[in-house]
Amino acid sequence: MTSTETGRPERTAEITETGPAGRGEREDEVVLGISPAFCSFFTKTISNIPLAEVLREVMAGVEEQGVALRIVRVKDSSDLAKIAHRAARLSGSGIGVGILSRGTSMIHQKDLAKLSNLELFPQAPLLTPETFRAIGSNAAQYAKGESPAPVPVQNDFMARPRYQAKAALLHLKETEMIEPDGGIVELDVSIRRAGS
Repeated sequence: MTSTETGRPERTAEITETGPAGRGEREDEVVLGISPAFCSFFTKTISNIPLAEVLREVMAGVEEQGVALRIVRVKDSSDLAKIAHRAARLSGSGIGVGILSRGTSMIHQKDLAKLSNLELFPQAPLLTPETFRAIGSNAAQYAKGESPAPVPVQNDFMARPRYQAKAALLHLKETEMIEPDGGIVELDVSIRRAGS
């Protein structure tokens, strides 16, 4: 089966919680923090990219740099800065990535203030699978102590008015999925082609 939105084979993500997330000890790791409804209630970004494809691309970007990746779900917040910062604080390298279900993303570093970051990708409708792969790659390069060029992003001043209502509704639903006592859980993620 092919996704008409991306022209790529449709994939599914099998996600299993393995317990509370702890601080990593590996200096060569990135922690990816996903939001409460990512690949559970929501299956596609605001621009219809399958979330399994988003995960696959970020994972590939990190792997290509020879860096380990752990994935966690932040169950008690739908705030991107908080998710990314908490992922960074769990990472042995101090580098984390946060992604909301609608696609908005951020690369963070543990010793930065929560509302500061290394790179922010606020215009989710303009993010492509290639952008998500580059986000993974840059996060891994930061984890290795390198200073990569920022991921190039498109800018469309009309994206905000076009998607504002939809983004607000998606955020509202994401916020409804919060588990106040859920904390952060470690995830085992397996990506497969749909139907296999």
